[in-house]
Amino acid sequence: MSNKKLIFLTNDDSYRSKGFAAAIEVARQFGRVIAIAPDAPQSGMSQAITIYNPLYLRNVREEEDVLVYSLNGTPVDCVKMAFDHLFKDEKVDLVISGINHGSNAAVNVLYSGTMGAAIEAAFYNIPSIGLSLTDHDLDADFEGAVKYGTQVVKAVLDNESLPRPLCLNVNVPDIPCDEIKGIRLSRQTRGYWREEFYKRTDPHGREYFWLTGAFSNAEPNAEETDEWALANGYVAVVPVQVDMTAYNQMEQLRTIL
Repeated sequence: MSNKKLIFLTNDDSYRSKGFAAAIEVARQFGRVIAIAPDAPQSGMSQAITIYNPLYLRNVREEEDVLVYSLNGTPVDCVKMAFDHLFKDEKVDLVISGINHGSNAAVNVLYSGTMGAAIEAAFYNIPSIGLSLTDHDLDADFEGAVKYGTQVVKAVLDNESLPRPLCLNVNVPDIPCDEIKGIRLSRQTRGYWREEFYKRTDPHGREYFWLTGAFSNAEPNAEETDEWALANGYVAVVPVQVDMTAYNQMEQLRTIL
């Protein structure tokens, strides 16, 4: 068995995406890379899993220290397939999900397939990092995301005493690499999406809809948030947890219930 560190990769844009190739570039600096990624884009799938359809695992790339599989499932399916099937006899040192085409800051973390996979990996007590670039272009420039993603990965791997579970939501601004000011530890911005549905009519006279919308930042001037960091030229790093209990409401609810 190899003494090199083992990095597991996944994403939600499919194994064919430019961001996934950039993630491999980051990961292979630190050891062996084994990846399972969706065979088609799975954005917005959050923690979704496949229950009613069979899953097909297919080897799509194999070279020295890099092995890539595709799976006809969700990002979380990919993580479950890795840790409950593929890695039963191997120790994984780190999980990277991404690099996503588009921001996963603020409330996007709840919808994101990229972050769904990173959070799922943390359930296995493996440090996980969701990496995203705030550019949806299929041919986006990932230079800054690779540079700062590498820096975050090194920091996590070099500090094994970090608490577990550990899941980091890392977003890189879509600006030239040499204009990025550095890394800023942040908290999730409070805000919400307001959707719009564009109605169209198909050639058969049936109505259909396209989903669009805009994010409303509820605290645009809060300098400790991820959205502020990104808007001001910083890489935003938010430690993520899955306990969604509203502790500040417990006492009042206890008195009325």
